[in-house]
Amino acid sequence: MTTMKNNCSATCSIDATDKQDSAQNLSEKQRIVLISPYDLGRQPFALAEPAALFSQAGYEVKCLDLSQQKLTTEVLAPATTIFLYLSMLTATRIAIEAMPRIKKMAPQARIAVFGWYAPVNEQYLRELGVDAVFGGESEDDMLAYIASITDEDDHPARTETVINLKRINFLVPDRKLLPALEKYAQLVLPDGSKHIMGFTETTRGCKHLCRHCPVVPVYKGRFYAVPVGIVLEDIRQQLVKGAEHISFGDPDFLNGPRHARRIIEAMHEEFPKLSYDAVIKIEHIIKYPEFLPLLRDSGCILVTTAAESVDNRILEHLEKGHTAEDFEKVVTMMDEHNIALAPTFIPFTPWTTIDNYINLLNKIAELKLIMSVNPVQLSLRLLIPNGSRLLELSKEETCITDFKPASLGYTWVHNDPQLDLLQENIRHWTEKAENDGLSRLQIFNGIRRIALKVAGRNAVDVAEADCGNTIPTHSESWYCCAEPTEQQLTSF
Repeated sequence: MTTMKNNCSATCSIDATDKQDSAQNLSEKQRIVLISPYDLGRQPFALAEPAALFSQAGYEVKCLDLSQQKLTTEVLAPATTIFLYLSMLTATRIAIEAMPRIKKMAPQARIAVFGWYAPVNEQYLRELGVDAVFGGESEDDMLAYIASITDEDDHPARTETVINLKRINFLVPDRKLLPALEKYAQLVLPDGSKHIMGFTETTRGCKHLCRHCPVVPVYKGRFYAVPVGIVLEDIRQQLVKGAEHISFGDPDFLNGPRHARRIIEAMHEEFPKLSYDAVIKIEHIIKYPEFLPLLRDSGCILVTTAAESVDNRILEHLEKGHTAEDFEKVVTMMDEHNIALAPTFIPFTPWTTIDNYINLLNKIAELKLIMSVNPVQLSLRLLIPNGSRLLELSKEETCITDFKPASLGYTWVHNDPQLDLLQENIRHWTEKAENDGLSRLQIFNGIRRIALKVAGRNAVDVAEADCGNTIPTHSESWYCCAEPTEQQLTSF
């Protein structure tokens, strides 16, 4: 009996070793490429974090950031699986343009997509040749997908779309696979000096359900905290690589106020001279006024907030959770605490009139925010992606015509054709003005002249003394809800 038991143990041990060797050999054959088409000029957390997981699992991993790098056969040809990060409209449009070249350079590779815009555009992406689609907290599912390949089946059948809303175990992002921080957008201070900017995330998802937000169809009001220790270690490694400022990229930094407090208190204690910026809802600034002294005293120099409109009817349609009066209150609160405020807007909606567009411009001037609003913000048009809560409204309310997969959303036509024409004119004029190096005041006055001309009114330019103070900004001026430029669509 003892002999039989020992023989069984030896056999089992050999089987286990064979399986281990087989798994190791298989992982050595897998070559993973993670691609970020565009992430607002920032070194992408969403590539560095899964890269750490895949490397830990024993896979060979490479990263490509198409905002900084070109597609090359050298990187793509050996790939067995390619993951494209589709965080927003611009990133997805660039990915679609790049897809034929990727497939040509890596004909044997499986192509998968992940990010906010991946699940809601599944059908169209599959038509383009995508094999797998992931959304939400997707790293574990992506890892399982890589492991699904076998020696017998080098290109498995397409998987179902996977949206995972279960908490994952985060790892410290592996940023050494990405271009150096100095290649990315920098912090520009009012005196014109530039500082290398790091980027990290303290949460993913969002607990709010704003009708127009692309996060909502995937996360459905849920958010997940990245452990404090992971966030701090990510900040440390970026400071070692030269970061002089940290930008927090959460959809809303105060989704978890206690979590945010722990992070900024620990960060400030360890790095008392480090500055940072964050995105915070107007609703949260109103709700947590006690945070403003903490933000100011811990190094926060800039808060970006999605004001969207100064028309309460439009804000109600969007279910933003704040009013135009709240926005004005927040402008005062931030000014009192000496924290720069950068409001963002979606000025062109199905409910915009020429009068309330001009009112938006006048309110920006009245509040002395001309230097605080990036000019591209004044040209943006409402996007209605698949799965958007805006589809809860009637077609009459939203002016929707039809769904266009290649446009990644629903098209809508304003009841007043001159509003669509005005938006298009302002978009082209603003892009040209920025390329020509005009100042924010010059561009603002130019936009205002165009709008007032449409309304049949005379324009009086805002004087430099009345435009407000220059605030810290990021050197990258694009936004998640903006259409990509021709240069962005061909830069890879």
